[in-house]
Amino acid sequence: MNPPILLIIEDDDLQYEIYEEALAKYKLVRVRSGSEALALISREPPDVLILDHVLAEGELGLDFLPELKELLPYVPIIIVSGALEVHQQLDALQGPRRAHYCLTKPVDVHELKRTVATALKDCGEKEAVRQFEALERSRRVDALELFSRSTDRLSRQNRIREMVRKSRERPNISALARKFKVARRTIIRDLQELIRRGQLKPEVYPEWENPPEDPD
Repeated sequence: MNPPILLIIEDDDLQYEIYEEALAKYKLVRVRSGSEALALISREPPDVLILDHVLAEGELGLDFLPELKELLPYVPIIIVSGALEVHQQLDALQGPRRAHYCLTKPVDVHELKRTVATALKDCGEKEAVRQFEALERSRRVDALELFSRSTDRLSRQNRIREMVRKSRERPNISALARKFKVARRTIIRDLQELIRRGQLKPEVYPEWENPPEDPD
């Protein structure tokens, strides 16, 4: 099995030597600028991208973050820099085109190893799949809840229809609300729907088209 590919965008030779030693079990690909990275990733997309902020030719790594995420939407990005203010780090970790992690220099080798391992295990396409599955589950829960509410409403309306038909008096909105443990306006809506569907006669509730404002 081929080792994961880590693209290192780093212009400092000493810093890259740290990566070579700490991340020796991975395949490392190095470029010195964001421009080089953009030219390379279409040919050989990495599994993880490690991005410095201050790069060769006066380039700044964060300036390339949106375009890198556009080209590599599922690839986790780890920013490793000693030149970022706290607010810059927070900005880099927020929004749709964000980095996944931000480590400061001098980098803790053990933290670097843990971060890369976590990124490979939990981020990228696996993260996208989990988000999609969570969305599908939430949609199923919403659908079941809506179905349950609809069933409860129809059952209540059928019972109201039978009760009203058996009574010679106008429906008591408050009494029905207490019986079914719902708001008065819910009972009013039930009566309106029953009349619209022709299941009750309009004279049962003459105000059905313009019901009085209800305080509850």
